[in-house]
Amino acid sequence: MNPRTVVLAFRTVAVAEALSWIGLLAGMYVKYVPETSELGVQVFGPIHGAVFVAYVVVSLAAARVLGWSRGTTLLALAASIPPLGTVVFERWAGRTGRLGVPART
Repeated sequence: MNPRTVVLAFRTVAVAEALSWIGLLAGMYVKYVPETSELGVQVFGPIHGAVFVAYVVVSLAAARVLGWSRGTTLLALAASIPPLGTVVFERWAGRTGRLGVPART
């Protein structure tokens, strides 16, 4: 696998996972607070599930291709749990050179 392709895929899926989290949270709000509709959960639930699985797969591929340590890999996987955690991890990994991009000074 080409490292540049893996980095692009990782960044894309990390952002998509965060956006799907936002959609699911909004759907859950509408479902449980005003109790008006379940449509948001019905739409964003499966989308978030699929993107979550894609994030895990791409994270493991990135770990292998980019030579991440076990700790970095576990941190990437743990970042998928809290909302927007994948974007925070992606920014940190880019800043620290773990995405093959040297840190800017």
